[in-house]
Amino acid sequence: MKFVRELKRTDYCGKLTSQHIGKKVVLMGWVNTRRDHGSLIFIDLRDREGIVQVVLDPAQTETSSSKEFRNEFVVALEGVVRARPEGMKNSKINTGEIEIEATRCEILNQAATPPFQIDDENVNETLRLKHRYLDLRSPRLQKNLITRHKVAQLVRQFLSENGFLEVETPILYKSTPEGARDYLVPSRVNPGTFYALPQSPQILKQLLMVSGYDRYFQIARCFRDEDLRADRQPEFSQIDIEMSFIDVEDIIDINEKMLRMIWKEIKNQDVAVIPRITFQEAMDRYGSDKPDTRFKVEIQDVAAAVAGSDFKVFSDALSRGGIVRGIAVPGGGTFSRGQFDKLTDIAKKNGAKGMIWMKQEADGTIASPIAKFFTPEKLKEIFEKLGCSKNDCGLIVADDYDPACSALSALRIHIGRELNLIDHTKYNFLWVVDFPLLEYSPDDKRWVARHHPFTSPKDESFDDLMNNNEKAYGKILAKAYDLVCNGYEMGGGSIRIYRNEIQQAMFRLLGMTVEETENKFGFFLDALKYGTPPHGGIAWGLDRLVMLLMETDAIREVIAFPKTAKATCLMSDCPSEVNRDQLVEVGVRLTAQAEKHIEDSKKNSN
Repeated sequence: MKFVRELKRTDYCGKLTSQHIGKKVVLMGWVNTRRDHGSLIFIDLRDREGIVQVVLDPAQTETSSSKEFRNEFVVALEGVVRARPEGMKNSKINTGEIEIEATRCEILNQAATPPFQIDDENVNETLRLKHRYLDLRSPRLQKNLITRHKVAQLVRQFLSENGFLEVETPILYKSTPEGARDYLVPSRVNPGTFYALPQSPQILKQLLMVSGYDRYFQIARCFRDEDLRADRQPEFSQIDIEMSFIDVEDIIDINEKMLRMIWKEIKNQDVAVIPRITFQEAMDRYGSDKPDTRFKVEIQDVAAAVAGSDFKVFSDALSRGGIVRGIAVPGGGTFSRGQFDKLTDIAKKNGAKGMIWMKQEADGTIASPIAKFFTPEKLKEIFEKLGCSKNDCGLIVADDYDPACSALSALRIHIGRELNLIDHTKYNFLWVVDFPLLEYSPDDKRWVARHHPFTSPKDESFDDLMNNNEKAYGKILAKAYDLVCNGYEMGGGSIRIYRNEIQQAMFRLLGMTVEETENKFGFFLDALKYGTPPHGGIAWGLDRLVMLLMETDAIREVIAFPKTAKATCLMSDCPSEVNRDQLVEVGVRLTAQAEKHIEDSKKNSN
């Protein structure tokens, strides 16, 4: 094999341009397509940087039979870059002005016929995930992963230049379940004990601040055993940042600078001033703490207009402290009963008990299922309070605050997508601030941390925390902030509790006993005694960041080897059964339910 051993690759296929005309090159890659024109054979040769056209004259080229070339064969060639003939240029590819006149060519390895065409974007996703190594050859995924690499390098360079130190934290660590479930790893050396894969390096990066490292970052692998969706995976990467001797403004300032740098380098776009709204405002206007602000449909409060009505759904909601709010749907006046039924289903699936619609008829009257409960004048008032004009329709939800907001947010997003109200050329960034520190869990009958138990309350609430003033818990605001883009939380963080007595008070508030606190967090509380500086940080979802940059809505498209919605890998068939001896060695015994699951899986696979 003369190639590889003696003739080394000189260039990538997709990097060649008209500036290289006349250059002798050695290229290696995959046959993307082969076209036999009798005396000449044309090959589109592909590598990770793109495609270049190669012209082979079997009579002039030193080669194994060019008739043997097939798609996805791995080949190497030597040749000269030349300009394509007039009328034969291809403006659709970067190398469209040139081609390679091959003088020598060799097949390095043959390939079986692939189960799908590499550049076909309409292939069933299950098939693509089963053969992910082939899908990764596609220009789409190669572009995504190359961009991911560039983003990671830009982040490392920016943070390093701004005084941050990259420090790796352990993957095998202590289980401190506060949020999603941990992935557990049994210890062979210490039978009966377990490590946990980190949900985030939260405590460890705070300990680095205790240790005086001042500015830390890491592109960290994190693991959460939670239900999945299009923008979540069981393992993911986050840009983890922590800083000492700072406040909220310092965190926001440096992260905005990094954001502007990334968008300029990757998208060549300048990011304008990023607005801020409070959590409460976000919920009131959009029904979500990560609103998509690329379209103007906003939630309107119609409680005053319907107060005192005989319509039980409205009166019951208001009497128990709930809300009656809705949205105006531009052009929705033409919606059919079937379309309204579909919208009602969306509201119900997102927590609401139902939905009320209203629209204006040709004669100016308001049509609605609730028309008999209101005068025509009152119906018109409600219609206008929603912000509706004659061609619009209104959608109203009456319920407790949280389910009503969830339903209205889902309706708003659905309408935005269905009616093409969203400007997909925009990136709308937003800081959401002043989150509640706590939320009450009816299931657990206790207060829980909205973010995590290390988030600091605002200074004016320290006394309420220390004095166990439960009446104030629902009003305590956190020094927390989320960076939102186009309806996705791109990053989130907080200023941390750095005083030992306040951290202990927080654990007490969350219902943890002294013994439980000592068992889970004793080492951390001990560290806080030894001169902990004020500190805070943020974590960006790297996968989600790249997903937004690449304008896709599936996080799997920017991860090399992703899992499915059931947290499985179709390519390697994992998670998979392990040898019983391995389980015995680490002191693990399967339950009857787990044994049955394995047996059922075997039957289904057969």
